[in-house]
Amino acid sequence: MINKAFLSVSVLSAILLAGCDNKAKVPEAKESSSAATTNSQPITIGYSDWPGWVAWQVAIEKGWLKDAGVNVDFKWFDYSASLSAFSANQLDAVLVTNGDDLLTASGGTQGMMILATDYSAGNDVIIAKEGINSIQDLKGKSVGLEKGLVDHLLLATALSDQKMSTNDVKLVNSATNQLPQVFTSPEVSAIAVWQPVASQALKAVAGSKIIYTSKDKPGLIYDTLAVNMSHLSAHKEEWKKILQVWDKTVKYINDPATHADAVKIMANRSGVDPKQYEQMVSGTHLLSIADNKKVFTKGDGFDSIYGSSYHVNKFNVENGIYKTEQNVDGLIYPALVQELK
Repeated sequence: MINKAFLSVSVLSAILLAGCDNKAKVPEAKESSSAATTNSQPITIGYSDWPGWVAWQVAIEKGWLKDAGVNVDFKWFDYSASLSAFSANQLDAVLVTNGDDLLTASGGTQGMMILATDYSAGNDVIIAKEGINSIQDLKGKSVGLEKGLVDHLLLATALSDQKMSTNDVKLVNSATNQLPQVFTSPEVSAIAVWQPVASQALKAVAGSKIIYTSKDKPGLIYDTLAVNMSHLSAHKEEWKKILQVWDKTVKYINDPATHADAVKIMANRSGVDPKQYEQMVSGTHLLSIADNKKVFTKGDGFDSIYGSSYHVNKFNVENGIYKTEQNVDGLIYPALVQELK
């Protein structure tokens, strides 16, 4: 659950191979029931288990895409497999973090970000043991995380805000799902991790607490809809309709009268109890089209997808995720959201 993150070297290798071989094999996606019964070729979109992307399930089950006159086939994947499929030209679009869109571009596949579905607003956290109450208190301490992933970025940003760097702490690299166990080690003082693994870690170590979350840095981690440029060029009007359906979906989820129904639909797609899923939804700030008009305005701060992506671009290079900075401006396509009323 919520395993959306900047990819490891092994996954990057898979993307590079997929980009070179359009017949590259990826795990088979499960078909959704969203494809409209029209004669047109369906638009294929890969989505995976993150609340800002599972939100599309509401539109799928309500039939709003078909009502809008678009033939869309959402395909459910494990996150990394969706990026491999997109790189292999097996999808027209994919739901992806802005940082991972830069990563796939470094492997030769450009996904044009036409929509920000949300930004992480508390689901990514730094947890510390008793006696450590702030980021400053981490100096000289050991911090567990999975290097190169999204919460490595979270920690680096939190440290930078305090005029510190990752050199001021000792990084302990571990697979994310192993971090609760790593956290129990007396040598490790804190971990950077996402929900729901974070909740497991909090239960594993008495007296531990969250000292920093993505809510403290809104816009650091954007989640986006990225589209193959050739498909976008040929189907702009259809993509506009899809964005309008997204706006309807956000309003349905945010409306107190329909919120519980929406959360139930999302929770069922993820196989999670609705009460538990409610907490994950609250840690995800969904973005309407009106919000997107602001987010897609060029700027250097995290209130702009440009500024956020400039930041992660530098982080990716500095941490060896890829060698050369990507052309961020060339991967952001603001025209569609700006044209919508």
